Amino acid sequence: MTLALAEAARGLGRTAPNPPVGCVIVQGDQLVGRGFHPRAGEPHAEVFALRDAGERASGATAYVTLEPCSHHGRTPPCADALIAAGVRRVVVAALDPNPLVAGRGVQKLRDAGIEVTVGVLEAQAARQQAGFRSAVVRGRPWVVAKYAMTLDGKVAALNESNGAVSGPQARERTMRWRDELDAIAVGRGTLGLDDPALTTRGVPGGRDPRPVVFDRRAASDPQARAWRDGAVLVTAPDADAAAHEAAGITVQRAESLPDALSGLVGLGLSSVLLEGGPTLLSAFLVQGLVDEVRVFLAPKLLGAGLSPLTSPTRPMHEAQALRDVTVETLGPDVLITGLLHDIPRV
Repeated sequence: MTLALAEAARGLGRTAPNPPVGCVIVQGDQLVGRGFHPRAGEPHAEVFALRDAGERASGATAYVTLEPCSHHGRTPPCADALIAAGVRRVVVAALDPNPLVAGRGVQKLRDAGIEVTVGVLEAQAARQQAGFRSAVVRGRPWVVAKYAMTLDGKVAALNESNGAVSGPQARERTMRWRDELDAIAVGRGTLGLDDPALTTRGVPGGRDPRPVVFDRRAASDPQARAWRDGAVLVTAPDADAAAHEAAGITVQRAESLPDALSGLVGLGLSSVLLEGGPTLLSAFLVQGLVDEVRVFLAPKLLGAGLSPLTSPTRPMHEAQALRDVTVETLGPDVLITGLLHDIPRV
């Protein structure tokens, strides 16, 4: 299953609105087939793995990171393909939360006499599929808040743009996240101050996430670098966004942040990397819309500067505690990650 998860990771950031899924096929102690889902509309992981295995799939065991589908969508059911190939056993990491599947794929396999095991490395698979699961179960993307700050809690010096807080290893990791998540979001303030490109750099075979700018008054410069093909402006229903529309920017009007996130799912975006700035991040946190936090802590002291949050003061006993916390050293910096919300399950 670890190999299947590695296969699924090859599709991260490329499969929405579908999930990233990997499959490997084992005959005895030999790996005979492997595959992953590359993008929506193309065959699923099981099909590629079965093609790779050929006749060796008969009597073999298939390891798949998500329950094989049992319905006709853009592609035929994967459960049928496994049955037709003569697979003897199927090991599934996690059940599919899609109501069209949700246990039906496993039952179809069992009805065909195939032995099925469910729940192997389920937590790892669910985390890999967090965007898909959030979109299906909650109707909004999985939101990952990312920032870097000094030891005294500053993300930037006052009146300074593009000052690097973290080191090169942290920036390399950030680029990997941009490659793996569907969208990258900033607020109007960050767009105006830094004019960020919001692209993925230095990742072999990398792709750029879809830029999303939250700007209630549509006051941002429609010629900013972030406004490339596919960019989305999230603005108020009564905002004058004519200049942005004329520039070919997708304009999404929303009454609230939850409405905006629902709209992003409608655009086929299942995961969002929230990169700034403090006003936007605070608004997401106050409304309970951040699911995962990834923070780089740099061994620096800045003094006066910009804090990562502007949210209202609260007592310590009301502080939001992260779950499933990990701590990692990247060069001089420390990366702390954790969840604020559980990943949706079936």
